[in-house]
Amino acid sequence: MNLSVGCTLEYQVIEPTVFIFNIEAAMTPEQIVRNETLSGLPGDPAERFVTTEPGNRCLRIQAPAGNLRIDYDADVETADFTDGIENVAEIPAGLVPPEVLTYLSPSRYCQSDRLARFADQQFGGLAPGHNRVTGICNWIWDNVEYLRGNTDSQTSACDTIVERVGVCRDFAHLGIALSRALGIPARFVSCYTPGLVPADFHAVFEAYLGGANGPRWYLFDPTRMANLDQLVRIGIGRDAADVSFATFFGQTTLTGMTVRAAAGSDASMDKYPAPGTG
Repeated sequence: MNLSVGCTLEYQVIEPTVFIFNIEAAMTPEQIVRNETLSGLPGDPAERFVTTEPGNRCLRIQAPAGNLRIDYDADVETADFTDGIENVAEIPAGLVPPEVLTYLSPSRYCQSDRLARFADQQFGGLAPGHNRVTGICNWIWDNVEYLRGNTDSQTSACDTIVERVGVCRDFAHLGIALSRALGIPARFVSCYTPGLVPADFHAVFEAYLGGANGPRWYLFDPTRMANLDQLVRIGIGRDAADVSFATFFGQTTLTGMTVRAAAGSDASMDKYPAPGTG
């Protein structure tokens, strides 16, 4: 699948500020970045680096006071996996690769240890493997309302299971926590995907399972908003704390954001002001 993705971020920088952006399409076995452009950087040299695990592409810049605008666009080709899901099994903890073990442990927003009893009662009787993770996603869809403005950056999986409301980030955190509680490695994925209204960065999760062609990461979206065949990964981590699209050290205000995602030659974009500016 060929997709065109990108974003524009605009800030009012109050004082000299260091920004770390994670907005570039990931380079993984599942997707190839064919072309990309990054513009709007300030005069000081920008530092582009890749995290050691799992390899997120980041940009660090030192922005002076004033207006800052960052534009990113990319053409990405994603792989079409053909292995069926009916025989995709769970992998015993003793056989999970060392680099994947971290995704079995609780993390800041995914307190799997606190949800173990609930997960076992609710999903322990389901057939293990892809079917069980799908069952988790179906439960979230049936029991958690997708609603903007009712959660914030402090909302965790435990909060979501109590309040029964959230956005894509919260749905992903809950899916991750419940999967880990059942001994299934799971991780957070930020992404571009066409069709969101309004257009925005999206969040899904991956579970590490064994298929006919060997173990790999399988995508899941409890919100059912993304076509998983039309999704471009950006950042991957234990939870959202690892993959924020922008982290800054200094005083600054996000004044505008545009996210673009289109499959083939279609165009899909939407502009909206940052909270508190419109």
